Amino acid sequence: MNRFPFLAVLTAAVLLTAARSTPGAEPSDEELFAGADARIEKHRKADAVVVVIDRDGKPVPGAKVAVEQTRHAFLFGSNIFQWGELPNDQLQTAYRKHFAELLNFATLPFYWTSYEGEKGKPRHEPTEQVARWCKEHNIITKGHPLAWNMGDPRWLPDNLEEIRRLQMARIDDCVTRLHGLIDRWDVVNEATHFDRPDFAERRAPKHTAMWKKVGQIEFTRECFVHARKAGPQATLLINDYRTDPAYERVIEKLVDAEGKRMYDVIGIQSHMHGSTWNNRKIWDVCQRFARFGVPLHFTETTILSGERGWQRKPPWPSTPEGEAWQAKEAVRIYTMLFSHPSVEALTWWDFCDHYAWQKAPAGFLRKDMTPKPMYEELKKLIKGKWWTKTSVQTDRNGEAKFRGVLGDYELGVTADGKKVTGKFTLVKKTPNRWVVKVE
Repeated sequence: MNRFPFLAVLTAAVLLTAARSTPGAEPSDEELFAGADARIEKHRKADAVVVVIDRDGKPVPGAKVAVEQTRHAFLFGSNIFQWGELPNDQLQTAYRKHFAELLNFATLPFYWTSYEGEKGKPRHEPTEQVARWCKEHNIITKGHPLAWNMGDPRWLPDNLEEIRRLQMARIDDCVTRLHGLIDRWDVVNEATHFDRPDFAERRAPKHTAMWKKVGQIEFTRECFVHARKAGPQATLLINDYRTDPAYERVIEKLVDAEGKRMYDVIGIQSHMHGSTWNNRKIWDVCQRFARFGVPLHFTETTILSGERGWQRKPPWPSTPEGEAWQAKEAVRIYTMLFSHPSVEALTWWDFCDHYAWQKAPAGFLRKDMTPKPMYEELKKLIKGKWWTKTSVQTDRNGEAKFRGVLGDYELGVTADGKKVTGKFTLVKKTPNRWVVKVE
């Protein structure tokens, strides 16, 4: 985590200023995108040195050093809601294969109404199964959400204090039980306008009434207190679809009695079922929330590959024209977000069109699990342009230098017919220097 986030914002601002056609003017959409590659080079890569020595500690010149990235530091993700839920093995195999080939981050569902359909019987076992599969495939996991008044479990009592107690017990149970498998959490979802009558009060009258009684911020703080106690080392997010000053005011109040922030990451939803965000809006939203000095996660992002709009009546098919547009826009938006120094994750919603949210054609994959053009174009970026695989030779000092994308790597050193392998992580603002002894 960046200890000096204002420097990252300042550096990005300097890069933008250099690209402006008119001094002092706000950069245009075109200028923002044109500067993305330079920002990526600066903020998403680092220099490294591999030093090869022999058994006596002397440098080995001419050694061949092969480095290959195995995982991004940046979290490229999607919800993984259809893992184990598709109608046949063929679809399920394709779903898992495509997920693991492209992504390193998965969001698992914790909606109270479905996660604990029967009181006292949460879906821990099937959730652990998905999380273990993710761990086996080098995929980091997050739970979503621990608290959200999107629906009342049918067994929820009428007593508001009892609802409050049950909610806190649920947080304690989930975070404690799944430690080691899931250590990132959307703790509270959509707190800014939690009492909107067209949604929360209609779908979750009991939970909403409890939240109102406790207080908007007081309830949100209490959830974070329980999540932190249950997971002292967990990464805790506040998450919202609002990207305006109202969300800022909620975040500003999420501090404890000593003024210390209670969250680790700010989550930003960006569902774009209609028009997509232009580069100016993307940058402005990032800058607005970067001021809080914590990483930003784009937690729910959608662009449709069919008719655009909200809540169309099914069937809602993906079309060739829509898929081409979705791919073009996804490349632009991924590039912009990957170039902003405060953004550390981007999660797509959903991975496939089968049972997608609102039955919309928003997935990486079609209903038959074949990849859309967006999948292929993003793979060219995530596992191509933004991925490091190279070979270098050591100089007379036994040093092999390279510049790579931040993340995890495998290393192979060959010298005098001998080979040594190892693993390392390329990080920012730290001397990335590894010494390899060939004996």
